[in-house]
Amino acid sequence: MTAPDKRKGSRRQGRTLAFQVLFGLGFDPQVGESDVRLAFNRNPAVEECELEDAKGFASQLVQGVCENLPEIDKVIGKHSDHWKIGRIGKVELAILRLSLFEILHRSDIPLKVAINEAIELAKGFGDENSRAFVNGILDAVARAVDEGRFGIEKKMDRKADKKIDQTAGTAPDKKLGA
Repeated sequence: MTAPDKRKGSRRQGRTLAFQVLFGLGFDPQVGESDVRLAFNRNPAVEECELEDAKGFASQLVQGVCENLPEIDKVIGKHSDHWKIGRIGKVELAILRLSLFEILHRSDIPLKVAINEAIELAKGFGDENSRAFVNGILDAVARAVDEGRFGIEKKMDRKADKKIDQTAGTAPDKKLGA
């Protein structure tokens, strides 16, 4: 019973570490896997963390974001109406990059989990507008993923899928009877 809670806790802590490293990289970008790894290991938050699971998860996230940064930034640009990457605050940008990596490249992380975790980061590190801004962009991307526009097999809500399937099964009968 306690194992899932511990894992959730280490993942949340890992996301927080990943956010902190990505935020720092926003001021001092690193090129290449070894430079990113070095920046990760030298980050004070990482040095202070005692949970190896959290550090391992954070490292995966940071490396993944850095490897996919051009694609992630393109998605942010496409879904952030009238906001260029350079105008987005560094806190919000780090959160968006982290969450979009989870949404687009981590099949083990459901859409809603990625969004909820991003909102928690925005509450903890952003200002009063961060949460709504981050949620708006991630919700738009999640809907696009849910609709199959990214070619990823993730859905927003399994209950809604069942309702759609049931409706789809009865819809032709209604049309024939009309």
